[in-house]
Amino acid sequence: MIKKISIIIAIVLIAGLSGILADHFLFPYLATTNIFQRYRWLEKSVESVTVINKTEQVYVKEDSSVAKLMSPVASSVVNIISYPNLEVKGAVFADKFKNGTGVIATSDGMIMTYSSALNFAKIPKTGIMEYKYRVMTADGNLYDADFVGIDSWSNLAFLKINASNLPVISFGDFDNYKAGEKVIAIGNDYTTYQNRFSTGIINSFDPTFNIAGLALDVSEKLEGVFVSDFSVENLSVGSPIVDYSGQVVGLVGAVPQQNGLKYFQISSDKIKDVLDKTIQKQLDTNPILGIYYVPVTKTLIATQNLSVADGAMVYSSSGQQGLAVISGTPAAASGLKIGDIITKINDTDINLENNLSSVLYNYKKGDKIHLTLQRGGQQTELDVQL
Repeated sequence: MIKKISIIIAIVLIAGLSGILADHFLFPYLATTNIFQRYRWLEKSVESVTVINKTEQVYVKEDSSVAKLMSPVASSVVNIISYPNLEVKGAVFADKFKNGTGVIATSDGMIMTYSSALNFAKIPKTGIMEYKYRVMTADGNLYDADFVGIDSWSNLAFLKINASNLPVISFGDFDNYKAGEKVIAIGNDYTTYQNRFSTGIINSFDPTFNIAGLALDVSEKLEGVFVSDFSVENLSVGSPIVDYSGQVVGLVGAVPQQNGLKYFQISSDKIKDVLDKTIQKQLDTNPILGIYYVPVTKTLIATQNLSVADGAMVYSSSGQQGLAVISGTPAAASGLKIGDIITKINDTDINLENNLSSVLYNYKKGDKIHLTLQRGGQQTELDVQL
């Protein structure tokens, strides 16, 4: 009797287990085959069944991706070595060696950086360079470099190496960039001669920042830069700032401040203007006007009750003419006065987009320009020979 009951229980358990297996595995499988898809009772049997598909997680190494993405640009980044010129007798060198970042600007060997990436000094009267330069390219080749010059407006510095068919940087159209876009800085100023990459975003554009590093803007120094959110530890003066398509957006510069350095980026459109002048061997033709000024902004209009919407106001916080218009300069000779607001140079309006410094840079020493200005609420005009 007990044996019969055991057999019956075993049959029931096997049958039940078979039904469960069929309901959860066999029927759902059959319902997906071509032969059994037309039987609706099989469809109903699997309506309450959830089929779990196997998924895979894919991990992307961001650092490796950035390095690959920047590979074409990175081949144009160089390490510049400044070292003492031992032919200079009696010279005392405060800094014996310095490594700085630069970029290859032309395929025939023009190297560009920001001036403070170099050690630079000349012996008075003789003009002999106290330092010499060598350039290490990305392929490991080492070249002697001749000093070409420093652009007094932008502080961009240029060297020349004897080479050809070099990989060069490609400039982006700066008008296409906006705050919030992702960018990458590539530096190479270590004695290991290795590129390092830092990712960030364009924070803001400052149309009134003048790289003279003074409280007032100077007509002979570049005005208008952009700033990115790179940490100071990850920035190198002279480093290119690159978008994710490999186009150079700008170059890193810096000015001294009480608590260290203030980093900024010179935009690609301004860099191209300076590079063109350098290639044409016109670095010594930069014009001089000779004023300190403040750009006309909404804040200035509101606080000074100005009658103009744009321009550049000749200014000194002390209110002294001699501290706003520099003696012996074209500005002084033409009769410019403190408080004058320059609204036009020839036919070009002066505003935050076309600031006074940038418009002046389009001219050369010796050129004549026509100024339109507001003086005491009245429009007046002056001719100036730069």
